[in-house]
Amino acid sequence: MNPGQKRSTLNKNEFVDAIDSLFLKLELAYHYQFYKVFGTDQRLNEGKKLWASSLKKFDATTILSSAETVVDNQPYLPTLTDVIRACNDILSLDGFPSVEEAYIEARKSFSPRASYNWSHPVVYFSGKKVGWNLLDERDSKELFNAFSRTYIKMKDLAIKGEKFILPSEESKESDLKPLDQKLLEKLRKKHNI
Repeated sequence: MNPGQKRSTLNKNEFVDAIDSLFLKLELAYHYQFYKVFGTDQRLNEGKKLWASSLKKFDATTILSSAETVVDNQPYLPTLTDVIRACNDILSLDGFPSVEEAYIEARKSFSPRASYNWSHPVVYFSGKKVGWNLLDERDSKELFNAFSRTYIKMKDLAIKGEKFILPSEESKESDLKPLDQKLLEKLRKKHNI
C-alpha cells in the first residue's frame, strides 16, 4: 500500500469517527428527541449514512466543531441543515470566501486576471490551476467539483503558512525585452513580408 492510500484510509476513518462522535453528542444532549428520531438501529444507521453523505465535503475537525456549536446554541435536536450551516459558518471564520463564492468570483473575473480585484489570492491561483478557459466557457457540476477540490487544497496550504502573491503588472513590464530589430528584419525577409 502506498502512502497516499494510507492517508486516504486515515481520513476516511477520521471522518467516520467524526460522524459517530457527532451522533453521540446529539444523543447525549437531546436524549428524548434523539430517540424519537433515531429510535431503532436501522433508523440510526440510515441517519448516519444520510448525514455522512451530506457532510462528506467537510473535514472531521469542522464536523466536530459544528457538533459543539449546535449543541451549545440549539435548544432542540438540530436538523442536518443546521449542522451543514454550522460547518459553513466555521469555515467562513478563516477569512476566505466560501467555495461557492470563490467559484462565482473566478467565473466572473476577466482579463487581465492578475489586475482583477480578488477577494483573496487563493481564488486567483485556484482558477489558474483549474484553467481560465474552462471557467470562461462552461459551468458544470464536474467543473465546480474540480474547482472546489483545488480551492480547498490551496486554502489549506495558505492556512498552513504558504504565501500566495498575485503577479503584479510592474513585474510583467520588467520581464519585457526590447524588440530585436535585426531579428524582425530577418523574419520579414524569410516570410516575404
